Amino acid sequence: MVYAVIRTGGKQYRVREGDVIEVDKLPVEKDRTVTFDDVLLWVSDGQAKIGTPIVSDVKVKAKVLDQ
Repeated sequence: MVYAVIRTGGKQYRVREGDVIEVDKLPVEKDRTVTFDDVLLWVSDGQAKIGTPIVSDVKVKAKVLDQ
């Protein structure tokens, strides 16, 4: 299982592929891709990367479904 904890809008979200989350409005148009750079934790195959404060070599991309 692969998942991450990201931070956006002053809140933290646990996400994995296929998840749909609701976040504060982003300056990105509908159907565009947004990249979350503030990845606080990355877990893959039981191995964890813990950020200090962020995991610098991991980014999470998402598609904006609605605004």
